[in-house]
Amino acid sequence: MQTTGPEGLRWYAVQCKSGESFRAAEHLNFQGYTVFHPVIQREKRQRGRAGQVVEPLFPWYLFIRMNPLQDNWAPIRSTRGVIRLLVFGQAPVPVPDVLIDTLRQQIMEQPAMSGEDRFSTGERIEITEGPFKALKGLFVAGKGDERVIVLLEILQREHQVIVGSGQIRGARPH
Repeated sequence: MQTTGPEGLRWYAVQCKSGESFRAAEHLNFQGYTVFHPVIQREKRQRGRAGQVVEPLFPWYLFIRMNPLQDNWAPIRSTRGVIRLLVFGQAPVPVPDVLIDTLRQQIMEQPAMSGEDRFSTGERIEITEGPFKALKGLFVAGKGDERVIVLLEILQREHQVIVGSGQIRGARPH
């Protein structure tokens, strides 16, 4: 396992303020640091509308590559959006290159839309088994590899329900 990159470069984790990892990455880039801020693209429903959003894979963290003996650590602490470098004792903790390489590979292999690929947001579905069998609703989003979120009308109100991805099919028009 490679622990030190070319010219003594190593990866380090930077903890960011809530909701400010994009700002922190931008400001660290402006300062000349090499930043890896893994993000994912997914469907999200906001104000009743579905759309694609880009979110950090680790909402509070990003990674920075630097030489611990030559680069200046001081500006990182005062960068907008940054809380601190992750440290153990007094020393920043290096992140193995293999972990960063693995994250990069998995992000590149990520499909354009996460969630259940068979359905798109707003598509009519029917529950095929379980306690909601035969109910019709709308597909909202995938939730992991094996579950989906659907919108069902129950007792004259709309409810989001999580069911197994194998428990739904496209609804047949009547």
